[in-house]
Amino acid sequence: MAILLSFDIDGTLELGDPPGGVTIDMVRKAIDLGFIVGSCSDRPLSSQRRMWASLDIEPDFVASKHQLGLVRAQFDDADAYYHMGDRDTDESAAKENDFGFWWHTEAELEPWLELVNSD
Repeated sequence: MAILLSFDIDGTLELGDPPGGVTIDMVRKAIDLGFIVGSCSDRPLSSQRRMWASLDIEPDFVASKHQLGLVRAQFDDADAYYHMGDRDTDESAAKENDFGFWWHTEAELEPWLELVNSD
């Protein structure tokens, strides 16, 4: 089962500004488990790419938050799509593009692991 996880950065990931509770170890674990992982943020794409490169992680995608629909089209063979973030704009973008949504506080509990374990 192919599942796409889209992470907002600021307020969601631990290295965001402000920092969020989703750790880079959690992201690495999701990658190791085979999730399609990347970021959709208000940050410029170049900033997102630098962040991932500094972590020695090659994301499957980087996009602006308003481009979630393009991400979905790029990975149209995925079985499920989820975006997580800390603002109403994250939730709106997810809903507008038919993504499931987790608030940053929910994402801290790694709900995607339940998707793998439910097979």
